[in-house]
Amino acid sequence: MAFYMFSLHIPLSFGGLSVVAHVLHEPILDPQIEAISLLGAQILELIAALVLLQSTAKPQYKFVDFFKANEVSKERSWLLASAVGFGFLFMLVFLTSFLADSVVGPKAINNPVLKEILVSSNISKAACVLVYCIVTPVLEETVYRGFLLASILSTMKWQSAVLISSAIFSAAHLSGENSLQLFIIGCVLGCSYCWTGNLRSPILIHSLYNAMTLMITFLS
Repeated sequence: MAFYMFSLHIPLSFGGLSVVAHVLHEPILDPQIEAISLLGAQILELIAALVLLQSTAKPQYKFVDFFKANEVSKERSWLLASAVGFGFLFMLVFLTSFLADSVVGPKAINNPVLKEILVSSNISKAACVLVYCIVTPVLEETVYRGFLLASILSTMKWQSAVLISSAIFSAAHLSGENSLQLFIIGCVLGCSYCWTGNLRSPILIHSLYNAMTLMITFLS
């Protein structure tokens, strides 16, 4: 996990755009180039993470089992769990945002950088949708739920495992102001995975939540 964080996640997710800007000799990237670069960096991180998991897995663990449903999921609908989880997540995020605004003060709804990318062109808009609704959910759920949470579950109760994996998930985003919301998101996704035993459920919830965030940013 540490190797992934320091060799893949931080360099690509937080330093990838800086490298592109340096190569192109541009102090500020064009929104379309920024969106395409972000997509490329996320795809590269996803592929590298999958290769890392495949190459470091112990012989008794098959990499394809990450995406297979276990015995529990045969008795429980992952689609129903996804719908309930998304509704619950939306309610919790709305409630915590309302409380934070009441205590700390209101903050801007949209991310100005993301807003600029979304409205710049259809290409940048499509790149954002691919990144936030497909590549990132698959990447993060594979790493933080499929690997991290599943590993911790073998040593402790599921409630504690969800809390620990959610804290790491939140910290990995290096976003202090959004840490509480990210922790809540991690908890909901972790509970969904534990209840269904199916990685497809947290991936779908994650994708729907990111799609909702993009829509709000675009329309606000």
